[in-house]
Amino acid sequence: MGIKPRVETAFERLLFQSRWLMAPFYAGLALALLMLLAVFLRDLFYYVPKALMMGPGTGLSSNDAILAVLTLVDLSLAGNLLLIVMFSGYENFVSKLDLEGETDRPPWMGTVDFSGLKMKLIASIVAISGIQLLKTFMNIGKPGYALNESEAMWGVVIHLTFVISGVLLALMDWLTSRTDKH
Repeated sequence: MGIKPRVETAFERLLFQSRWLMAPFYAGLALALLMLLAVFLRDLFYYVPKALMMGPGTGLSSNDAILAVLTLVDLSLAGNLLLIVMFSGYENFVSKLDLEGETDRPPWMGTVDFSGLKMKLIASIVAISGIQLLKTFMNIGKPGYALNESEAMWGVVIHLTFVISGVLLALMDWLTSRTDKH
């Protein structure tokens, strides 16, 4: 019931300040976002000229165009996922973003808690996994594409695992929200 010992107070301050050790992780994720942008632009510059080619036997078929777009959407989803993890992780675990006067701040920033972050993360993973699976199935029957049945089966199993994990995480969050806080 007295004054806290100095050692305990110093230790607690050290623990609290150690949250800044996460900051380089978020800076690294910003670099990963730059890497994704480079891959996105590389793919975009690869597919656009092919889409504009005219003449028989040249250019992209409808299915190839859809696969190209799915590839770009996949990269975009991964980029969105990185942004969500960077911003909400930084705000939840390191420090609040001081963006006074910033007019185009996304409305979700500062409102995604750890539970929301988990749900956004699993939803993004399910979407990315679904796109990869769709790309596999769209390639079936294409000339020069040898279907690897084992790989396709494992793709479905992994995708269903992500879906079931997402449903179970949502159920756990729902159950937790309905219980009394202790």
